[in-house]
Order: sequence, then structure tokens, then C-alpha cells
Amino acid sequence: MGRINLDQDIKTLSDFRSNVSQFIDQVHNTKRPIVITQHGKSAAVLLNVAAYEKMLDTLEMIQDIETASGQIAEGRGISHKEAQARLRRRYQK
Repeated sequence: MGRINLDQDIKTLSDFRSNVSQFIDQVHNTKRPIVITQHGKSAAVLLNVAAYEKMLDTLEMIQDIETASGQIAEGRGISHKEAQARLRRRYQK
């Protein structure tokens, strides 16, 4: 996902309503999100589906890392050798 271009990627809600197809094409072609404003304030973001899915994948990975870090800090981690042994046992069946 590209960074927002302030000159091109901030649109009013009324402009968005009038040009929905054009803005969907813009997001698809530029790979940049569009910020939609309402009453002069940001209200929503329109972004490419692939960028949204990538963002969700990244968020899930960060959450997994945070969970693992917490488990290690609590002493619930296992060694690399033990992890390998568990995986071998699991997938040799």
C-alpha cells in the first residue's frame, strides 16, 4: 500500500458519492488509500482489498509475536531442539 498523496487522496463525502467508481479505480490503480472526509474531518478510508488483507496478515503476525514474547517472559518457552522434536513427532504420523 502506497502512502497517501495529500493532493489527490483526500475526498469529501459528497465528492465520493458522485464518483464512487472513479475512486475505486483510483485506489486499484495507485495502490494508495483514499481518505473520505465528512464535515471537514476524516471519516473513512477506502483501500484496495489486497492492501487490506496484507494489513490484517501483518497485524495478526504482530499479535502472534506479542503473545509469544509474553509466553517466553513467563518462562513458558521451549528450546529450538524441543520445537523441532515436537514438529517431527506431529508430522511423522
